[in-house]
Amino acid sequence: MSEGHKRVLVSGGAGFLGAHLCERLLDDGHHVVSVDNHSTGAQENLRHLSDHRRLVQIDADVTKELPVWGRFDEVLHLASPASPLAYLRLPVETLLVGSAGTARMLDVARAHRARFLLASTSEVYGDPLVHPQVETYWGNVNPVGPRSVYDEAKRFGEALTTAYRTAYGVDTTIVRLFNCYGPGMQAADGRMVPTFIEQALRGEPLTVAGTGDQTRSICYVDDTVDGIVALLRSGHTGPVNIGSEHELTVLRVAELIRKLTGSRSPIEFVPRPVDDPTTRRPDLTLARSVLDWEPRTGVKEGLKRTIAWHVARRPRELDTRAG
Repeated sequence: MSEGHKRVLVSGGAGFLGAHLCERLLDDGHHVVSVDNHSTGAQENLRHLSDHRRLVQIDADVTKELPVWGRFDEVLHLASPASPLAYLRLPVETLLVGSAGTARMLDVARAHRARFLLASTSEVYGDPLVHPQVETYWGNVNPVGPRSVYDEAKRFGEALTTAYRTAYGVDTTIVRLFNCYGPGMQAADGRMVPTFIEQALRGEPLTVAGTGDQTRSICYVDDTVDGIVALLRSGHTGPVNIGSEHELTVLRVAELIRKLTGSRSPIEFVPRPVDDPTTRRPDLTLARSVLDWEPRTGVKEGLKRTIAWHVARRPRELDTRAG
């Protein structure tokens, strides 16, 4: 292995964000071992890299086994259902990957004296009472609500990561990700951006939860990956917010996607999920100061690229070109 090139273990490497991160690490010259049980990750996300000589793909559940070999310089734990549809369908699995899965990955990092990165989430802030959300905010989370399986799994993962650092001296860091989107997020994922895009392309109503006044700050995947890599290589312990400060209402996102697709789909308001956060916007002061990072891709440009990906993969006979 060339000097400066690392061997990196990535759990959840076949997921939407994991696949983008694996591709970036390979582009940077590193050797990557991806572990995924494909409960929510898709093999097709890494298909274009399947013949890459520096990528090894392993089908395994990190809560039960880690059939990996050799030494690792970095260990990245991204494995987890991430969309509400997925973690509500897999509630126990979500909690286990945040607990037992995090412990197994931390054990690998400890054994190899590797740098460890936990992919956490803005959901640790719950329905925040502080806006924008700064890393020192403890959050407002319902521990027994339907979303708690994801929120508390990530909060426990952060606590366990911190404990391994203080008790065992493991070199750890934590990234808190805010609403990442982009090409590769599956149509049936259930999250806002792919759902609205597919509905618009099909000429179906865009289903906006509640009044649509709740806000989100969506960050294009390339920018998110840049932030993760910057934190990984920084030596900073985290947690650090990575996301966009461009806050939009859910209704505005739906309207933008309808406009950018040229769709005449109506907006349909549907019941709002229990414990759906009212606001989301990261404070990026820390990311700017310690990582010299901030997102570069504008919302319209990111949505155009994402829409183009969805259009390109649609079967011609299903592409109604809404309107």
